[in-house]
Amino acid sequence: MIEKILARNAGLDQVTVGQTVVCDVDMTVMIDLQFATGWVQPLRINDPAKVAVVMDHAVPAPSVLDAAGGTKARAFARDFGIERFYDVGQHGICHQVIAENGLARPGEILACTDSHTCAGGAYNTAARGLGPAEVYSILCTGRTWFQIAPTIRYEFTGSKPAAVSGKDVFLHIAGTYGDATNHNLEFGGPGLASIPMNDRRTIATQGAEISADFSTFPADELCREFIDRHTPGRAPYLVADADPDAVYAAVRTVDLDALVPYVARPGTVSHNAFPITAIERRPVNQCFIGSCANGQLEDLAIAAAIVRGRKVAPGVRLLVTPASQQVYRDAMRAGYLQDLADAGAVVTNSTCGACFGYHMGLLGPGEVCLTSSTRNFTGRMGSPDAEIYMASPATVAASALTGRVTDPRGELN
Repeated sequence: MIEKILARNAGLDQVTVGQTVVCDVDMTVMIDLQFATGWVQPLRINDPAKVAVVMDHAVPAPSVLDAAGGTKARAFARDFGIERFYDVGQHGICHQVIAENGLARPGEILACTDSHTCAGGAYNTAARGLGPAEVYSILCTGRTWFQIAPTIRYEFTGSKPAAVSGKDVFLHIAGTYGDATNHNLEFGGPGLASIPMNDRRTIATQGAEISADFSTFPADELCREFIDRHTPGRAPYLVADADPDAVYAAVRTVDLDALVPYVARPGTVSHNAFPITAIERRPVNQCFIGSCANGQLEDLAIAAAIVRGRKVAPGVRLLVTPASQQVYRDAMRAGYLQDLADAGAVVTNSTCGACFGYHMGLLGPGEVCLTSSTRNFTGRMGSPDAEIYMASPATVAASALTGRVTDPRGELN
């Protein structure tokens, strides 16, 4: 799939592994952090219609530096006529905003400075996080280069159990196979139909945690329905399907029927994620549900269903961060936020915040956190002396009620 997309955008019939190609970029997404540190206003940009600006990491501004970055972002959007500007009030974690507004489309290339840009691969997009200088260059020229990496394909068979989420699928892959450095990930197979779009985006997002270049799904009927619903009236897109005789570095089968909830122990997910039945019932101080991976409406619905009518365990902080203002509003109308708050959760503003250890929920020395966010490496969410376990929103919610890492299957109806 990735070879098809990159070849098409480079004006080539085909590409081969190891080849370097220069491609047109269909959408460049800029985030608030890029304006807060070292930003210099360009004299011109290539195409304002192919640029979006999302206020997402530090919103509302928790520091003067971030506030100044917001001022620069607003000036940039105004000076260059950037219509896709998602300021405070329309903001959210950029990958959620990208999905809601159809900025990642089948067969296209999307670039952003955030490392989890591979989230867009859920929509058959060649989406990748790049450095600020690279994104600045794309902003001005409309093009960038990629080296074609080999691809690992995951074939899903069976059907995903109700108690298993996209996070569990990813943790199974990471725990079993480890890193995929300098490789692309491709997903498909007959079991894919049982994996909804929100879970696909979780899986694609987490590809960054095993160092994959791209993490891409096919544009099947479920994907096309999602894209068409979020991009009414837009120009048609051209999907990228893998050829039947495509060559892969490896083809691995994942039997969805056999999966259970997974938990990653602190430090990394690679070869460090295990079925929850093999995890010690570790006491927790903080439980976090949110981030680009698991702050979607479906995640909040699962968490609300588990805690409804119950209380968070004494001594445990349950933090919930909707992935965008749209998710926040939808969850509020559905009653999910009420259920979570009544149980003792703190529902925060839509931002990256606690996930990257910046504000609204840092960990102190010696504390243990169970998170559904994107990363569990040392120091990610606060003190380097804290421990971070990673699991699905269902596992996090169930654990918040008991005060220790808990199998959610007994809590799901």
